[in-house]
Amino acid sequence: MHCPVGMRRSLLLAGLLTVSLGMAAAAQAPAPSSRDPLTGSRSRLARDWVGLRPEPADVAILVMAGHADSQGIAGAGTSGDAVDRRGARPMQAGIRDELFWNLEVARRVVKLGQERGLNISFYDPPQRTIHDGDDPRTNWSVGKAHAAAGGYALEIHFDAYGPDGIGSGVIPAFHRPFTSIDESLAVAFGGYPWQFRGGLGGPRRGITILEIGKLEAPLEPALRNPRSRERALQTITERVVAALEAGVGRHQKPPGAPVAVQVPRSAHSPVGLAPGDQ
Repeated sequence: MHCPVGMRRSLLLAGLLTVSLGMAAAAQAPAPSSRDPLTGSRSRLARDWVGLRPEPADVAILVMAGHADSQGIAGAGTSGDAVDRRGARPMQAGIRDELFWNLEVARRVVKLGQERGLNISFYDPPQRTIHDGDDPRTNWSVGKAHAAAGGYALEIHFDAYGPDGIGSGVIPAFHRPFTSIDESLAVAFGGYPWQFRGGLGGPRRGITILEIGKLEAPLEPALRNPRSRERALQTITERVVAALEAGVGRHQKPPGAPVAVQVPRSAHSPVGLAPGDQ
């Protein structure tokens, strides 16, 4: 079968981009088939997409915390294994534990990304409960407008514990061809099918979703215990930012293969401590 020169060149460039992103992000996480010592299992669902469209180095990246505008509404994130199954106190009264960690990671990613020179910002809705998903103040509306203007919108999530959760991975926006940032994040965290659950609201509006991991062991105890929390958050933040850098062609020297974040044995509870438990 004859392949035109232009098509061959495009295929070659696409292949080189994928290999380059893979090499840059490989040190940030273990092989896709393995279990990460911190974030746990990756998505067990087959990824049916590849991000090939290059993003410019100065693309405007907007980071949001999943469920920041839907507390008290059905489906507003998981409370986590510690609260639901083990009787631990929530990390913060009035919000689910997933939102607590979504906010923590999103803010840290933006801070580190800005320090590294990325064109990155954070959006936090003015209210924690907005019933209309199309209200202009919601993540969906702000992310949709950002993506429509040519930016990259990313929403941070933690997945459900137990059999309801899938694991870490990327669910890419599908308002445009999948991008080099989508691909780099998927190399670092794993990937979901692009039409997961028939197409989620965020990706339909141009927002890529990143599931950091299931809110259960080994991830949740490492986050909840004050003695391991900082290192766990730093590890996650570095992995996300390094993947964003690789996705825009700014390949930094990788920090090395991930290591397990040990939860101190002195912690009496296997789920660690909430602030009021110390």
